[in-house]
Amino acid sequence: MPNTSAAPDKSAVTKLYEIFLAGEYAAVHRLIDESAMAPAVADGVALIRLMGSEIAHLELLAEQVTGAGGTVDAAITAHRGVFDRYHRVTTPSTWLEVLVKLYLSDGMVADFYAEMVETLPGEARKVFREVLAHTASSQFARDEVRAAVEADPAIAAPLTLWGRRLLGEAITHMQWVLAEDDDVTDLLFASTGSLATATAFFDAIAERHTERMAELGLG
Repeated sequence: MPNTSAAPDKSAVTKLYEIFLAGEYAAVHRLIDESAMAPAVADGVALIRLMGSEIAHLELLAEQVTGAGGTVDAAITAHRGVFDRYHRVTTPSTWLEVLVKLYLSDGMVADFYAEMVETLPGEARKVFREVLAHTASSQFARDEVRAAVEADPAIAAPLTLWGRRLLGEAITHMQWVLAEDDDVTDLLFASTGSLATATAFFDAIAERHTERMAELGLG
């Protein structure tokens, strides 16, 4: 008797590739826009390196989408809306806001990847681990923000509010992403998976966000 249980998983994994492909596409455009605010060449170079990582992720995920019979254009078009909305409502107005968003957002995405991979089938786990392994560091953003706050403690309060806003918007938009497809949600939050429940996952995201805010010198 054939095993039909693998088919939904395969479909859900393909949709997951498509969603993250759209996210990487939006991330590259976000970095292009925000790189215009870089005050020094070194800052611009750091963003270019991060952009290179995002492009590499995009290419890797694009291979998975096309290998499953889909097209890159269709996948991005279908899923990019929620990511575009997130970046539109969290558009930084200063370079320090760019850095705070960069550090906190990259951290949240890394958390999502790290937790998610343990719930996935073998090949998908390998793909997403490769994505995690080829991510440029955003530590420079943390160091610049900490130095700026130490030099002028008055900027800490508005940046703290900005960081809290980023968390709220990120969780809202992550929930919208998950709500797009029940199969994907079931795949990620299976009872045997490390994520356990969506609520537990978002609680963990919030806890790590607080830790990263402290790393930035914000409370």
